[in-house]
Amino acid sequence: MLRYAAPALLALALISPALASEEDVHANIEAIHGDADGFFEVFAGIQDATMFNPVDMTGYAFYPLTINANGETYDILEEQDFIDNFDSLILPETLEAIGSQHVDDLIVTSEGVGLANGAMWITNICLDDACSETQWGILSINN
Repeated sequence: MLRYAAPALLALALISPALASEEDVHANIEAIHGDADGFFEVFAGIQDATMFNPVDMTGYAFYPLTINANGETYDILEEQDFIDNFDSLILPETLEAIGSQHVDDLIVTSEGVGLANGAMWITNICLDDACSETQWGILSINN
């Protein structure tokens, strides 16, 4: 029995993400994307929006914005479209998950940073050819 347990535990360790501290997450974001402080400013603003005025998060999005909701994919072309359709595009459970996201549970990949198990993806884009200026924003939302 023990010889079966060891490979199972090894497999579980390989597929289970290691718990990271807030410092580790900050360093990982900085190493992969740069401007980790900029990420945390946007992250804090989005979390504040979920608590006080969820529609404020529309100001953090890059447009066109892809939103998967109601079994369909929507390409939101501008902020006003998002504002006008916010309640039908963002589920209350998604807002709750984003609002309660802990830093040490963020998903950090080369594509961006995932909140709420990938319900929202935030990325850092270059604003010039040299990528000397960047901006963090919401890339996609998956309800």
